Amino acid sequence: MLVHSRGAKWAVWAVFLVLFLPLFALPLLVVLGASFATNWSSVLPSGFTTGNYSSATRGEALQALTTSLLTAAAASLLALTTGTWAALAAAGLKRRHRRVLDALFVLPVAVPSVVVGLAILVAFSQPPFLLNGTREIVILAHTVLVTAFAHQSVSAALARLDPAYEQAAASLGARPGYVLWRVRLPLLLPSLTAAAGLCFALSMGELSATMMLYPPDWTPLPVLIYAATDRGALFAGSALAVVLMTATLLALFAVSRVRTKASYR
Repeated sequence: MLVHSRGAKWAVWAVFLVLFLPLFALPLLVVLGASFATNWSSVLPSGFTTGNYSSATRGEALQALTTSLLTAAAASLLALTTGTWAALAAAGLKRRHRRVLDALFVLPVAVPSVVVGLAILVAFSQPPFLLNGTREIVILAHTVLVTAFAHQSVSAALARLDPAYEQAAASLGARPGYVLWRVRLPLLLPSLTAAAGLCFALSMGELSATMMLYPPDWTPLPVLIYAATDRGALFAGSALAVVLMTATLLALFAVSRVRTKASYR
């Protein structure tokens, strides 16, 4: 809804700030404050220190951050490849067949992620697909959970794509493979980068399915945050959460720069 009067604009901004600050910004600011605190004896944490970050950026925490980054990068790449391939294949199907394919991809996000983790654990705990206790099963679970978002994003972009470009290339004698690589995929690049960023962010924060699957030598950072807060180390867990949030935001910023450049190509 468009708002043209000055008073209405101020009212909209006031409502936005009233809703945004307590629901979104304030909890994050409290976590940020707790990461620099030593005690919490009043409404807000107190006792300034940077010691929480000394343990949050080295040793086990640094290894867990590396694990999360590698898992998210691998899961995003696999999800983007699978989701894009399925969306391109579904574009040539009838509508009812596309709906069935869409439902299959959306199913893992329509149920709790802990159910997906249990399903993967049961499915890959026996030969010939024995992945239980390996890092690959964690990457697989993250891929299953985020592929739906890549598939939906690419499918929506394909629906908006002007067929005139492909028709012009085909009329000039371009083969289907050439049209795909040199016409369709470049036009989809902004949507592909957006889907990759979304998949990466979701994978970085995934906890429920990961708790059921991760081996001791492949512990993502969200699991370490949960373990820290579970044993009462609230301030150390807050520092880890800020590190996780910062790493995710930096990765999303890098993806957004790529997306911006792709949009102006």
